[in-house]
Formats: sequence, C-alpha cells, structure tokens
Amino acid sequence: MRLTTATSRSQESIISTNKVLKNTYMLLSMTLLFSATTAGLSMLFNLPHPGIWITMIGYFGLLFLTHKFSNSALGLVFVFALTGFMGLTLGPIISAYLTMFSNGHELVMTALGGTGVIFLGLSGYALTTRKDFSFMGSFLMIGVLVAFLAGLAAFFLQMPALSLAVSAMFVLLMSGLILYETSAIIHGGETNYILATVSLYVTIYNLFTSLLHLLGALSGEE
Repeated sequence: MRLTTATSRSQESIISTNKVLKNTYMLLSMTLLFSATTAGLSMLFNLPHPGIWITMIGYFGLLFLTHKFSNSALGLVFVFALTGFMGLTLGPIISAYLTMFSNGHELVMTALGGTGVIFLGLSGYALTTRKDFSFMGSFLMIGVLVAFLAGLAAFFLQMPALSLAVSAMFVLLMSGLILYETSAIIHGGETNYILATVSLYVTIYNLFTSLLHLLGALSGEE
C-alpha cells in the first residue's frame, strides 16, 4: 500500500513538473515574440530610449506586480506588460547599434544567434542530464547584485572598461541562471510557470544586451 502511494505521488510529481515546464516554455515563446514586436514598433516609430530611471522604475515596478499576482490571471497581464515594456527599451538600443556601426546588422544578428545558442544549449544540457544546480543559487544572486551595482557605477562615472567587465560578468551569470532556473523547474524548486517565465526572459534579455555590448566593443567601431 505504501509502495503504491509513493509511486502515485512520484507520478503526480512528474506530471506536475512536466506541466510547469511546458507552460513555462510556451509562455516564454509568446513573451519573446511580444517583446520582439514592441521592440520592432519602437524602432519603426524611432522612439527614444526612456532613460535609466524610467527603465528601472518600470522594470522593478512591473516585476513586483508580476510576483504579487503570479498565482492569478493578472499575473499573465503583468508578464506581458513587463516583457512588452522591456521590448520598448530594447528597440532604441538596437537602433543605436544599427546607426553607429557600419556592421550593425551583423552585430545584432550575431548577438541574437549567440543568445539563442547559449540558451538552447544550456537548457538542453540541464534537461537531458537532469543535474541539480540549486547549489549555484546564493552565488548567482550575490553575483547579479554585485554586477548590477558595478553597472550603475560604470554608467554614472562613465567608465567604459568597467562597463565591459560588467557585460562579461552578466554573460557568465545569465548562463548560470539558465542552468539554475531550468534545474529548479525540473526538480520541483519552481512550481509557478509565470515566475519561471519571467526569470528566463530576464536572463535572455540581459544575455542579448551584454553580448551586443561586448561585440560592439570588439568590433573597434563607434
């Protein structure tokens, strides 16, 4: 009887995990398409970048609301609001690279391709090996905080070298977060597909912008 109950619980856990995984990747695909659409509209209408303060207020505000309503239908509304907003902030950045660099299209496509390869490769690795990367959690959180503060310092103090170092840090940290978040879904550490989607979206966004920054610097053009 106990064996049957344990087996039943194990099957229910697997079904639940697969459901979260499926919903997460489905919602992630939809939010990425929506974000790409808002980024395209931002470029089409040549909208200016909102600036660091509006970007931070909008991002953290919508992120807070997404977390607060993550267990209700409103959570989906705020997920699309957040990713759409981030798309609007991304459009002017891409436009700047297309304008400032003679090989801007190549840089953008290389950054986009690199982001896709890294995300799919690391996600696939975590899914196929089913390794538990939960041990990376504390290190990644501290690393992101340090990188975020260093990025603010680089922006306000106008320190290009530090800015490049921060971008390199973010590439490594976002790669680690992809492994960590995918592992959390697989092993039941993350059971809310809305929160999982937001986490993965943010890693992809930061990974793309960081790669674009590094590629722009390596191209030697301004």
